[in-house]
Amino acid sequence: MFGKRLLVAGATAVLIAGLGACGGGGGSRGVDPGAVTDVGQSSAGTGQEAPPSPDTVSGLRDSVRHLAAKTTRATRPHLVRKCTSATRQVRHTQRTGTGTHRTTRTWYTTERYQSCKKVRSGTETYTRTVRPQRWCVSLDNVDGDTARDDVWYQVTPATYGKARDADEHVRIEFTPTRTGC
Repeated sequence: MFGKRLLVAGATAVLIAGLGACGGGGGSRGVDPGAVTDVGQSSAGTGQEAPPSPDTVSGLRDSVRHLAAKTTRATRPHLVRKCTSATRQVRHTQRTGTGTHRTTRTWYTTERYQSCKKVRSGTETYTRTVRPQRWCVSLDNVDGDTARDDVWYQVTPATYGKARDADEHVRIEFTPTRTGC
């Protein structure tokens, strides 16, 4: 039994090592995470910025929008903890002696304990969030494509603040949290 488990564990380890060597599922989008790259230096010695992330978008700032959280009142069952006292018989065993002179003594005691569970007791009202708070930015000429105008992106509050303070039709670049608004 133990030999089979050892054999299966060894085979699993060899399989995992083989898949890891093939680069299965690194999630690095084709880039070797261990590779050293020479970003930011050119042959002329002038500094360049690192290329933007594939998730980064750029375009001309069109407008910004902040949507406050939308909530409503709702009801749900109110649960309370109800405990009852209960008892149970506990068996005790004591063995003495050895060989043919071995004796076993058994006795029972009564143990008290609390049995608790949550039970429904009416209803309670609470504030339910229908729509979470969102910060949105609209761009024109997204990634240099003049046909892509008025594209909305959800962004972080910090990115929203920078876009709000920027002038209209100024090129901005950011990484959105999701598309649409």
